[in-house]
Amino acid sequence: MTARSAGRTARKPKTPAPRAEAKPEPAAVREAPPLHPADRARLIAGEHHDPHGLLGAHPVKGGVVIRVLRPWAKAVAAVLPKGRRVELRSEGDGLFAVLIPRLRKVPEYELRVRYDSVGTAAELALHDPYRFLPALGELDLHLIREGRHEELWTALGARVMTHQGVAGTRFTVWAPNARGVRVTGDWTYWDGSALPMRSLGASGVWELFVPGIGEGAAYKFDITRPDGGHTLRADPMARRTECPPNTASIVTADHHVWQDEEWMARRGARPHHEAPISVYELHLPSWRPGLTYRRLAEQLPGYVRDLGFTHVEFMAVAEHPFHGSWGYQVTGFYAPTARMGTPDDFRHLVDALHQAGIGVLMDWVPAHFPRDDWALAEFDGRPLYEHEDPRRSAHPDWGTLEFDYGRTEVRNFLVANAVYWCEQFHLDGLRVDAVASMLYLDYSREGGDWLPNEFGGRENLDAVAFLQEMNATVYKRCPGIVTFAEESTAWDGVTRPTDQVGPGGFGGLGFGMKWNMGWMHDSLGYVGKEPVHRKYHHHEMTFSMVYAYSENYILPISHDEVVHGKRALVSKMPGDWWQRRANHRAYLGFMWSHPGKQLLFMGQEFAQGAEWSAEHGPEWWLMDETYHSAGDHRGVRDLVRDLNTVYTATPSLWERDTSPEGFQWIVGDAAEDNVFAFLRLDAIGSPLLAVSNFSPVVRHDYRLGVPDTFAAWAEVLNTDATRYGGSGVVGTDPVKTESVPWHGRSASVRMTLPPLATVWLRPA
Repeated sequence: MTARSAGRTARKPKTPAPRAEAKPEPAAVREAPPLHPADRARLIAGEHHDPHGLLGAHPVKGGVVIRVLRPWAKAVAAVLPKGRRVELRSEGDGLFAVLIPRLRKVPEYELRVRYDSVGTAAELALHDPYRFLPALGELDLHLIREGRHEELWTALGARVMTHQGVAGTRFTVWAPNARGVRVTGDWTYWDGSALPMRSLGASGVWELFVPGIGEGAAYKFDITRPDGGHTLRADPMARRTECPPNTASIVTADHHVWQDEEWMARRGARPHHEAPISVYELHLPSWRPGLTYRRLAEQLPGYVRDLGFTHVEFMAVAEHPFHGSWGYQVTGFYAPTARMGTPDDFRHLVDALHQAGIGVLMDWVPAHFPRDDWALAEFDGRPLYEHEDPRRSAHPDWGTLEFDYGRTEVRNFLVANAVYWCEQFHLDGLRVDAVASMLYLDYSREGGDWLPNEFGGRENLDAVAFLQEMNATVYKRCPGIVTFAEESTAWDGVTRPTDQVGPGGFGGLGFGMKWNMGWMHDSLGYVGKEPVHRKYHHHEMTFSMVYAYSENYILPISHDEVVHGKRALVSKMPGDWWQRRANHRAYLGFMWSHPGKQLLFMGQEFAQGAEWSAEHGPEWWLMDETYHSAGDHRGVRDLVRDLNTVYTATPSLWERDTSPEGFQWIVGDAAEDNVFAFLRLDAIGSPLLAVSNFSPVVRHDYRLGVPDTFAAWAEVLNTDATRYGGSGVVGTDPVKTESVPWHGRSASVRMTLPPLATVWLRPA
């Protein structure tokens, strides 16, 4: 990588305004004692652990030495109190030094540096970075060593501050294996030789306060590896980055003024598993391609609120170099992607959604990271964020590297990252990606390609401890948030509290909810069959109730189900266009009434027929008035709006999602009819009757057992309504309860079941 490719076009330092000429030095200054050759060589090579011990001003026998490292400079002078000017003498290799006799203590001073032109008018007035004490305190270093720094972003990375009365930026980086670290940036023309950092002891942290550098400066770290080679790296803790394909980190500060106090105050008023949660998942760059965060803030809240979703879930937002990864191969874990704006722009989007009454969830990816040689992989020349054994670090599916969850500092990096997103961006929850790949040492590995744990098992005990710590810390620090696990196995206790040990001997992982991948797989398998064959797969729709209360579940129809040849939801359905849409609508009605919260990926709310494309996004033109079938797609969107409206207003559908008392089968074995019927009940027992007919025939006088405490039942939603694109087989009048025993109940109703439809009824 060339120096220029590492960041933006470099900015020339500003030439200071003319000032009163400093008084010339007295003749008494002397040549400074030379550095020890070994120290000098290490300093010039960028390998010295304590450049502050060599550079800056230091008392010596007979006075004070000032030494400066300014490669390419023609002349350097120091301006002392009362305007006294002392010219430093060149020692070669960019070193300039002078001994000022008879000084008993180190004075305050500034530097005057001239690079090319002649005369003092061309000088740069600078504060010397090497006259400052460390800008990172002992408590921070202690917490970093212990792996307990819950606000790690305040200690590591680039932070604008005033230090010892001077404005600048403190740079800190964890690189324990490095022989040396230097800061380089656009203000140095990507030459870091003048800015070596000091090692802060056993913490592995390197630090340098650079006066005069502020927001917007692009930077990287020039790391000397253990083998003596150099590697130019982006900051792992960068809170802002250049827009890919550029890879430099950017100094930033938060200036957003939040206006979501009301939302933040009430978001945790009700436990999430007892609250309505209906999630609209979207990929921000492609929802409306070309929109910035701020333009999204103008359009997205209104669209989501109109459809009645309670939350949005953003696919991974953290910075990533490869657009085709959709954000799931992260290099900038602390920075929202710069493709759509700045971190404050992203805050503005979250704020706008909150003000519209919409919660914000984000996909978070602590499972792995890519191998880019400017990012985390072998960051300081040795495996650091990844495990040193390839059998524990190399991810076989994605060609990426897995984190070393057993390393204290790495675990801290990730736990603090989860806290960072929730606190600094007011996120309401995190959906943790690829949890199964973290939990199992043999995930996608053959025998001999993985190392068992200390007890000979396949469980990754370090990952278990990390997930428990992450959940416990986030829930402690961020009241009202919720975490979701994308976990595709039968791991016990994903949503169990961390202090409750299960039959497998593990405490719970502590998540708030788990994606119900089993329900998704089975139910999509069922509706993908021709109706004539569905009776042989009836159990695929009922099996989920066997384990429905083993975890707190959310039912996901996510981006993963509508790409890579899996087809869009409506295109998974059999039959002609009318039947596919009818199946689509019936399935959504079944999904919204099934125990568990729900998530639907963008484009499926209006039955887009094509798979999702990250380049083109949803096919909004399908609802354009000029399109001949626009009404078909608008009808499905209208159904989703009504599903959410009725759902949110009906506690029976969400208040007891995690309690067996909230569900009763009416009929679960009507395989020949392709019919499912059940009751949902709220905390006081108020019922909603959900009936799904996955057969393309109308079933007249279909009898269903019901509670005998209600005289009649009225439809509140019917997916076959003509306004949704259905055939219009709807019940305009309530159906009366009859004293005819049926389905093990003392009373029943007779009703007409529309074809390929779901009907919801409440007591009239």
